[in-house]
Amino acid sequence: MHLRATLACLAVLVSPWCPAARAAENPAPTKIVLIAGSVSHGAGEHEFKAGCSLLASKLNTLPGLRADVHFNGWPTEASAFDGASAVFIYCDGGDGHPAIRPERLKILADLMAKGVGLGTCHYGVEVPKGDPGDAWLRWTGGYFETFWSVNPHWDADILKLPEHPITRGVKPFKIRDEWYYHMRFPEGMKGVTPLLSALPPKETLERPNGPHSGNPHVRAAVERGEAQHLMWCTERPDGGRGFGFTGGHFHRNWAQDDFRKVVLNGLLWIAKREVPAGGVVSTVSADELKLNLDAKPAR
Repeated sequence: MHLRATLACLAVLVSPWCPAARAAENPAPTKIVLIAGSVSHGAGEHEFKAGCSLLASKLNTLPGLRADVHFNGWPTEASAFDGASAVFIYCDGGDGHPAIRPERLKILADLMAKGVGLGTCHYGVEVPKGDPGDAWLRWTGGYFETFWSVNPHWDADILKLPEHPITRGVKPFKIRDEWYYHMRFPEGMKGVTPLLSALPPKETLERPNGPHSGNPHVRAAVERGEAQHLMWCTERPDGGRGFGFTGGHFHRNWAQDDFRKVVLNGLLWIAKREVPAGGVVSTVSADELKLNLDAKPAR
């Protein structure tokens, strides 16, 4: 009697109509949450909504992946982060960074404790020194610190790339952007892997010293000819992963294949998905680049 009951139960478990069996055959997709900041700057600059939407559209062509975009700086639904494997934040930063409110930092801290990945982009890498800066240092490996880091516009010439899943299929490239540099990193770069590095020209220091320009530390580093890290990543003790990418000021740059690929690769990596041998292959048309742009006065 007991044997027949056991066999009957096993038959239910392996049946294609069994919910457990269907779940095993069709696991939930890996979920990446992309957070786009509010309207900022002039047309074609800081196009957070269009940039996040473009990246998500490329991720959503990959099997077993789901990329959700939330606008205006933070999701409106409490369930937005449910089941997320990674979070990407592309927004204005500093004191107005949408993620640094105490209740939102707490949400992120809880996600990080579960091993969720975190990627930050352009102004989103800048948070105030103190608790937010310490959090970004732990979760992504580095951040823009005022009176330490700088934000000039310049042509970064990426001459070589290290071997890492995020750099798969990415070729050396040169492109003009507002490449922030001289980030605040852990002492000795402990636990941090530089991904994109370049030598900034001395012209990037022509502005007077200020919270986002000049400063003796940067001037000395450039004088010494130190390569500056424009994208980096980290693997955290909690099992999570993070990266920072300082480019992304000009929306047009997302049409450059290697610029776009290294960020798409980074999003897969922090979500703990295997990055293809040739990286995430995608194309962007001129029409796609115009989608989801914010209504802004032309410059």
